Amino acid sequence: RRLATRRRPELAVTVDPELAAFSAWYELFPRSASPDPDRPGTLADVEARLPGIAEMGFDVVYLPPVHPIGRAFRKGPNNSENGDNGAVGSPWAIGGPEGGHTAIHPDLGTIKDFRHLVRTARKLGLEIAMDLAYNASPDHPYVDKHPEWFRARPDGTIQYSENPPKRYQDIYPFDFESEHWQALWNELRKIVTFWIDQGVRIFRVDNPHTKPFGFWEWLIEGLKKDYPELIFLSEAFTRPKVMHRLAKLGFSQSYTYFAWRNTAEELREYLVELTRTEEQEYFRPNFWTNTQDILTEALQTGGRAASAMRVVLAATLCTNYGIFGPSFELVETTPLVAGREEYLNSEKYEVRHWDHEREGNLCGLIGRLNHLRRQHAPLQQMRNLRFLRTDNEQLLAYAKSNDDGSDPVVIIVNLDPHWKQSGWVELPVRPLDGAATYQVSDVLNDRCYDWQESSWNFIELDPAETPAHILVTDRPLLLPEG
Repeated sequence: RRLATRRRPELAVTVDPELAAFSAWYELFPRSASPDPDRPGTLADVEARLPGIAEMGFDVVYLPPVHPIGRAFRKGPNNSENGDNGAVGSPWAIGGPEGGHTAIHPDLGTIKDFRHLVRTARKLGLEIAMDLAYNASPDHPYVDKHPEWFRARPDGTIQYSENPPKRYQDIYPFDFESEHWQALWNELRKIVTFWIDQGVRIFRVDNPHTKPFGFWEWLIEGLKKDYPELIFLSEAFTRPKVMHRLAKLGFSQSYTYFAWRNTAEELREYLVELTRTEEQEYFRPNFWTNTQDILTEALQTGGRAASAMRVVLAATLCTNYGIFGPSFELVETTPLVAGREEYLNSEKYEVRHWDHEREGNLCGLIGRLNHLRRQHAPLQQMRNLRFLRTDNEQLLAYAKSNDDGSDPVVIIVNLDPHWKQSGWVELPVRPLDGAATYQVSDVLNDRCYDWQESSWNFIELDPAETPAHILVTDRPLLLPEG
């Protein structure tokens, strides 16, 4: 020990729960969970849906804000301004006469109903994730009681949120740097501890990049000292340096640019960045196929095959992934306007009713993927990801295995949702004396193939039948380190 060197300052180590490293998320709007088209959904309706979500193999059920919604400047269907009396508004316009961030929207149920939902979910192996959105409607109790917590214009009116060309007149952002910031910060912490007391341990944080870094460092560090099991998912679609800074400040997971990486070259480059650079030490990605805000052009134009292909990529490339349902598994991909990433008849602004048995749904595929993720340990890691060579850039091939090369899982995805693609894939396996062929099993499609010992083998994928092969074999792989 006389040769030891002590580092100054000492480094803190945070140990996250296993669910922070490996999880499958399912998002749904409670008000759209009703089986009865004549009424909106409730927390009890969400509870009735939990067994089906658990059966698909998800770990986390994420609920957008469940609080009272303001009436002033309430948005109508498709984000129309001046919504009429029948408009239900955006759940992110939090607060009304019924209460604010610690209240439940009366149409959804009560705090008692919410606690029952959390307990039921846990019995099914699910965790309820709550949306942590630090903004208020003009009707929020804070606006009257604490106007000093908001930023005022020169004429005295409160400044509403904007993301040009979008305007959110129904949402007031908090002023985190006002003269009364300490009282505001303490109040915002109380909101989190209130929901912790109701059983919530996972929070999806809305737009954290628009709030001060110092606030998140103070909030998360302080909370995790008392509740080390907490998980915070950062919804920050912003510059990479800002996303990375939030990760270093304590966020357990982060949304990513996965939704916009479509070609083989783009996916390889992005995954190498996430798994083979220093980012792997502090940035834990969560790949979402879609969100309530994001319906990519690839999903809009690719039909069922594109949705199937994207969920295979998300579930096998990344250890954490999520879908916004039921629109995703039911392949609801009609945009508000072609070329924009917004849904027609978005659930953000109206109640929807879903036929969960709709023909062509992806429930079976998603359930199979989640089962395979749990069954094969290599799919529960990211640092073991290695890309394989192909002679067709429409075929993305990659493999994961244990450190000793055992339990190899090989994924080959057709990136073209419209046409059948074929080509040769290099799969370097450990040679066996006298063996000319070996067997691979496609565990996604329940098929077996005899492959040649000579590394390169021919494959063909028709998107009308399956988006991918997920192959396993008892032959250890000889994968490069880099």
